[in-house]
Amino acid sequence: MKLFEPLNIAGMAIPNRIMVPAMVTRLSGDDGFVNQDIRERYVRYAQGGVGLIVVEAMAVHDAKSGPLLRISDDKYIPGLADLVRRIHDSSDAKVVPQIIHFLKVAKSGWRQTVDMLSHVDIDRIVEEFGNAVVRARQAGFDGAELHSAHAYTLASFLSRTNPRTDEYGGQALEGRLQLIGRIFETIRKKTGGDFPVGVRFLADEFIKDGYTVCDAKVIGLRLAELGAAYLSLSVGGKFEDAIHVPGHVPYPYTGYSGDRCMPGNWYPNVPHAHFSAEIKSYLTSHGYNTPVATTGKISEPDDAERLVAAGQVDIIGIARGLLADPDWPNKVRDGERERIIRCDYCNVCKHLDGTHNRVICSLWPQGALQAPIDIRSADAPKWNSDGAALRVLTAGNGIVALKWNKSAAASRYDVHRCDEQGNVSIEDAVKVTRWEDHNVLSGKRYRYYVKPYAATGQPGVPSNTVFVDLPPPSYMTPSMTAATIG
Repeated sequence: MKLFEPLNIAGMAIPNRIMVPAMVTRLSGDDGFVNQDIRERYVRYAQGGVGLIVVEAMAVHDAKSGPLLRISDDKYIPGLADLVRRIHDSSDAKVVPQIIHFLKVAKSGWRQTVDMLSHVDIDRIVEEFGNAVVRARQAGFDGAELHSAHAYTLASFLSRTNPRTDEYGGQALEGRLQLIGRIFETIRKKTGGDFPVGVRFLADEFIKDGYTVCDAKVIGLRLAELGAAYLSLSVGGKFEDAIHVPGHVPYPYTGYSGDRCMPGNWYPNVPHAHFSAEIKSYLTSHGYNTPVATTGKISEPDDAERLVAAGQVDIIGIARGLLADPDWPNKVRDGERERIIRCDYCNVCKHLDGTHNRVICSLWPQGALQAPIDIRSADAPKWNSDGAALRVLTAGNGIVALKWNKSAAASRYDVHRCDEQGNVSIEDAVKVTRWEDHNVLSGKRYRYYVKPYAATGQPGVPSNTVFVDLPPPSYMTPSMTAATIG
């Protein structure tokens, strides 16, 4: 598979094209130091076979933020160096820190905006980023990533909604690029030209008056000209359309742009890769082969392989899917796809992040702080002597309710649905033994079965199959149905 071919990123050779994008874990304390929980989380990704690990956003300054890693002072270097060493000792994966600057927000809903920054403030930010990259190199990281996406400082300068009117202002694209251009200049002065520095930025802001892929292509070209080692594309996640809950700090992933950033289970798979492909094509047409990474609800191995094999992108970023199962790469490479613990995009992890709680996956065993260690020899779950006894509790008004017996060794159950055309899909992954389907059409026939899985992914025998014939809706008469079929 092309997905498992190595890639050289400005001298940083990654063993395969699978990337863990930066995901805030909320596992560090307010002091910003690396702790044992952080070490275990990232070593687990390395053990699972990824090619590139981007360690969660770590601040270049000391503003209050709750549990967030820091790289704002030399005192953080020993802990970061130990984290890097443990990752390198666990696999041949490469690891970079995502470094971030953010503006102030308050529980009242007030937030600082870029036009409130003085030129002295901007100069300080430039130096902070440069010094953070120096520390990343001293800690032994293989490179670094600038966080210029979502609701944070660099992205706010890049935004079409940038309200400044000076040389950093939003009235011209060059003004919006001024800050990150200066940061790259400073990084090169401080570290030389042989330390790979990538950039995470938005392919589309998904807000009113925000920029789209039309701007993103040009932004990407300038970043390539500045020497960005790779470009990692995301979308949305902005404050402009965030829903403020009184008494809580605004969370930039609560509006529509937040939905697009972390698409839930009602979104189609791979909703954003076409943006990344368009940006890569634009770079190529201008003579740049800067690697491009795409992210956004990519969980099927065939989708990931298709994107890389066709040359649409170079790297596949899988966030929630690798949180659910860090062994996704090993299982795909070893032909064990059936053992993958598939993210069901319930976004419990997103909610935990937004409330500053430790981020876990709802599919892990109860109480677990880390994904279970993969044990290939573990027993597959079995049904008891009565079998699964899958049955339909209710069916009507566009809802089908199912119930089945518990399997003592099962950690979760995947619910499969087949429509009248024979298309089978996994509709949900649940820990309980009752489930409702709210996405069916009245007047149609559906087939269901469930499959138990052990905590490490070993599948059990599927349940019995049940058929559901839903009555037609009251607003459709027999003559309407006949006319449609005819």
